[in-house]
Amino acid sequence: MKAVMENLEKAAVEQQCRILRLPAVAEQCAPLAEEAVKQRQTYLRYLEALLAAELEERERNTIARRIKEAHLPRVKTLDEFDFAKAPQVQATEIHELAQGGYIERAEPVILIGDCGTGKTHLLTGLCVAACRQKRRVRFATAAALVNELVEAKQQLQLRRVLARWDR
Repeated sequence: MKAVMENLEKAAVEQQCRILRLPAVAEQCAPLAEEAVKQRQTYLRYLEALLAAELEERERNTIARRIKEAHLPRVKTLDEFDFAKAPQVQATEIHELAQGGYIERAEPVILIGDCGTGKTHLLTGLCVAACRQKRRVRFATAAALVNELVEAKQQLQLRRVLARWDR
């Protein structure tokens, strides 16, 4: 009988969480409740842990959504880049860029070099770093950008496309 009541209570909480759009709370409420009972936590401590789980899940989802919206060719991070193989690239300068100050100052980042020098990897890593700071970014090669602008001009949509890129 007790198990049936617990299942009904859990189902009711899950339904309410769906309505309130709190998926992590729905998923974590039972395991965190068991943990709270075992550790004899207060109700407020249990609630804090539950809400923290929801916030963490939302942050992960925000970052994942921003990375998807960035249209990266492949998701690569700066940690994966081998600076020893590219001595012309200053690791300190790239890590400084990863902090995002150039975004606040509205400065573009353009890397120019021969094929296979790591430009795409570095820019992708900078995009991922910006997404982790919950910033919106958009990855584009120069050729893709020019093609998009030419197509927009032909379709009499250039002003709208430029406004989107300006944002």
